[in-house]
Amino acid sequence: MQDFSFAAVFSDHCVLQRGKDIALFGTAADGAEIELSLSGADGMQLAQNSTIARNGRWELFLPPQSAQDGCTVRAECHAGGTTETRVLQDIAIGEVWLAGGQSNMEFELQNCTEGPAELADSEGNGGGKQVRFYYTNKIGWMDKAFYEAERKTCWQTWQSEAKKSWSAVGYFFARKLAKDLGVTVGVIGCNWGGTSASAWMRREYLEKDADLSCYLSEYEEALRGKSVEQQCAEYDAYEQENNVWQEKFARMFEKDKNLTWETAEKVLGKCPWPGPKSCKNPYRPTGLYDCMVARILPYTLRGVIWYQGESDDHKPASYRKLFTALIENWRADWHDPALPFVFVQLPNHRYQADKDFKHWCIIREAQQQVHDSVRNAWMSCALDKGQFSDIHPKAKQEVGERLERNALANVYKKAAPDEALSPMLESSRAEKGRMVLRFRHAGGGFCLRDDAQVLAEYKEMERRQGNTVPAEFTGFELAGIDGVFHPAAFAFGTEDGKASITLSSPQVSRPLSARYAWFNYGPVTVFGANGLPLAPFRTDSGQPAQESGHAAIQQIMTVG
Repeated sequence: MQDFSFAAVFSDHCVLQRGKDIALFGTAADGAEIELSLSGADGMQLAQNSTIARNGRWELFLPPQSAQDGCTVRAECHAGGTTETRVLQDIAIGEVWLAGGQSNMEFELQNCTEGPAELADSEGNGGGKQVRFYYTNKIGWMDKAFYEAERKTCWQTWQSEAKKSWSAVGYFFARKLAKDLGVTVGVIGCNWGGTSASAWMRREYLEKDADLSCYLSEYEEALRGKSVEQQCAEYDAYEQENNVWQEKFARMFEKDKNLTWETAEKVLGKCPWPGPKSCKNPYRPTGLYDCMVARILPYTLRGVIWYQGESDDHKPASYRKLFTALIENWRADWHDPALPFVFVQLPNHRYQADKDFKHWCIIREAQQQVHDSVRNAWMSCALDKGQFSDIHPKAKQEVGERLERNALANVYKKAAPDEALSPMLESSRAEKGRMVLRFRHAGGGFCLRDDAQVLAEYKEMERRQGNTVPAEFTGFELAGIDGVFHPAAFAFGTEDGKASITLSSPQVSRPLSARYAWFNYGPVTVFGANGLPLAPFRTDSGQPAQESGHAAIQQIMTVG
C-alpha cells in the first residue's frame, strides 16, 4: 500500500480552527477509502467523514466545532483488503493564524528583548501554555533532504525546547489573543528572512501584471543557458562560502557588539549573501510558495499576520500591486475570499552610513493603500518601533500585541476599531496659507511624545551625508507649486467632530502638498489618544517614487 499519512502540518498537539469547516488531508494510494473521526476529551465522537484518495492524495472536511482541548483524530485507510490507522492526540480546537513574511516575523523569541523573561516561565503560566506552534519546513529546494526534514516537523507546545525558536511577533500575538478569547491559539510559521513577496506567490499572479512580471523576467534572464545541475552546483558553492563568512562575522560581533557592517566587510570581504540566482535559491520568485505555502494548503485558518516589505524596497512603486496580488493569491488558494490579513507597516529603519533614499516611505505608503483599498486587510503602524542602524528591531512584544489588538477589533469585533488603529489621514485642504488635515481613528485627539534620542540619531545620519537638519524640523512638511518641502509648524484641533492638524510655514505661502514622517528613519512624536503613532502620509501620492537610490546594505540574514 502506498504510504498512508496525514500531511506534515498535522501531528499530535495540532490546533484546528473553531467555527469553520475543518480541512484534513494527506497521502494514500489511489482508490483507497479514508474514514476519519474527531472525538472530544470524553471520548464522545464529535464528527466523522470519509473520502476516496485520488492522484495519491486525500482531502476531506469536518463540520465546524466549538473551542475545546484534549481531542483525538482517528483516520483509517482501507485498500486492497487491509486497513491502516493513524491517530493524532492532544488536539486543540481554537484559533489558527499563519505568521508570514520575512526576518522580522522570523525573528526568534530567544533573541528578542522580552524573550529571556518569557522563556524563564517554564510552565507557561503567563500565557505560553495556551499557544502552540508549527513551523513549515524551511528548505527552499524539494529534494530528498526536503521530504526527510518535512516528515520530522510537528506541532510544538510550551513544553517543547523548540519554543525558543518560535516567531517572537507570532508568539506575542497568539499569547495575547489566547488570553482575550479564552481559547488555545495555534500559529503556523511560514516566513523566511530576506524574502520578497514575489517568493510567496504563484507564477500566474506575477505574470498577469507588467509591473510584477519583472520579478520573473529578471530571474529567468540570469538563468539563461544554465542547466539545473549547474545552478545547483553554483548555489551549493555559495552556501559553503556564506556559511564561512557568517561564522567569521559572528565571532567578530561577539567580540565587538558595536561592529559595523562596513568594518566587517573591510576585514572579511563582501558578504556573499543572497547568493546567485538559481532554481535552488530560496529567494527566487515563487520558490517559497512551492516549498512552504503549498505544503500547508488548505489548512483551515482564521487569518494571516504579515510582516514583510523590507526586501522589496528596490521596487517600492510596485509594492501595492505586489502585496495586493499576494493577498488575492492566498485567498484564492485557501478558497476564502474574505481571509483576514493583519499586517505590520514597516517601522523606522536606515543604516547609519546610508543616505535617506525614502524608499521605505513608498513601501509604507503602499501598505497604507492596501489597508484603504483591500477588504479585510488591516494595517498596524509600527513606525516608532524601529531600531537605530538595525533592520531587526529587538523589541517584538508591542508589535505582536498591536497586531492582536487590530485582529480583536476588526476580525473578532470585540473592540472598537478606533482603539486598535493608528490615526490615519482622511482629508486635506489648503486655505489662507495653511494646510488643514483631518484624521480618522483619532477621536480622542493627539498627544506629543519626546523622541530626542532618535532625533539626535537622525541629525547624525544627515550630518554624515553633509546635510543639516533645520532647527524648525517637526516631522511635518509643506510644499508649494515648486514641490520643495519645508518644515511646517503644526497645531492640533478639531473640525466637524474630527481631529485635525493645521500646518503652516513662512517659506510656503500657498501650500499644495503636505507630508509627515517622510523619512526612512527619524523621530516619531505624534500619537493618538489610543497610544498608537500617527501613520505617515503625504497628501500628493501621485509624486514619482524615488527608485534610483538603494541602501548599500540589504539585510543581515543572521537573526540569531
